[in-house]
Amino acid sequence: MTWPIDNNAATLHQDAFVWDAHACLPLSPDIDIDALDRHRSAGVDFVSVNVGMDMNPVTDILAILAAFRAGLRRYPEKYVLVETFADIVEAKNSGRMAVAFDLEGGVPLMDRPEMVQLYYDLGVRQIHLAYNRNNSIGGGCHDDDIPLTELGGRVVGAINAAGMLMDCSHTGYRTSLDIMERSAAPVIYSHANPRALVDHGRNITDKQIDACAGTGGVIGINGVSLFLGDTGAGAGIIADHIVYVADRVGADHVGLGLDYAYDLGIDDLPDGVDPGFWWPQSAGYTAGLDIHIAEPETFPVLTETLLDRGLPESDIRGILGGNFQRVAKDVWS
Repeated sequence: MTWPIDNNAATLHQDAFVWDAHACLPLSPDIDIDALDRHRSAGVDFVSVNVGMDMNPVTDILAILAAFRAGLRRYPEKYVLVETFADIVEAKNSGRMAVAFDLEGGVPLMDRPEMVQLYYDLGVRQIHLAYNRNNSIGGGCHDDDIPLTELGGRVVGAINAAGMLMDCSHTGYRTSLDIMERSAAPVIYSHANPRALVDHGRNITDKQIDACAGTGGVIGINGVSLFLGDTGAGAGIIADHIVYVADRVGADHVGLGLDYAYDLGIDDLPDGVDPGFWWPQSAGYTAGLDIHIAEPETFPVLTETLLDRGLPESDIRGILGGNFQRVAKDVWS
């Protein structure tokens, strides 16, 4: 693979384990999952792909899981569907990309903690419990700030028991702190940026960052311009957010989850869903707003940028993927 970066950065990027903690394909069973080849070509070794949010019907989520799993099996020379941590290592050694799935919100659990294990069996390896809005489990980041409910506590226990990554992205302040206090395993933010740099409801406070690191978890910096405070969403501004979190809690607790959404020309919003409810205009999600998301091709450029910033190579390896790899090995085992 060749990238528009210098030789030292290219060597490091090729050798490091590169982990994207969250990416989005259109939520349709009819798409070609080989669109993910852009991730693989950018040197990504593992990517977690979203298969549903709180507004998606469970029947649709199951169809998407079936289609995505079948799609990965059509390209065995490129992709490995993750079942165990060993699959990630085997994929890297064989020049392929490991893929697992994530759920954004707890509504697809249908108020049944035992649904966690079912989704795990279908390849879901991380979940957060509320997508922007409150539900029966807990609070979302764009709603009234409520605590984790009694049901939510049981769901956290089920997530720990299944060996699934507990993710607090999109989650409200009080609920996220309750989750991190209750969880018996490290907790992650798969794609969240520091609010100290950009005061947006989807970003997280220093207290949330500290609490996540306190569980042994990782904060994945995303590439969404609205949350970065820069319309270009380039490697430089992403590096600013990385450095802020690393300076606060240590480089061992920083990773990447760009949140790149592949545009394949498909409108995947379920019928009857009001976008203004889930993405409120008051938070800047207006139709005319220029929101850009860093593309997969940003990964190698970011490696060079972090080297140019003078970060130690060991820290860069952890940020690129070693830190999420460490937590996944612990939780999935």
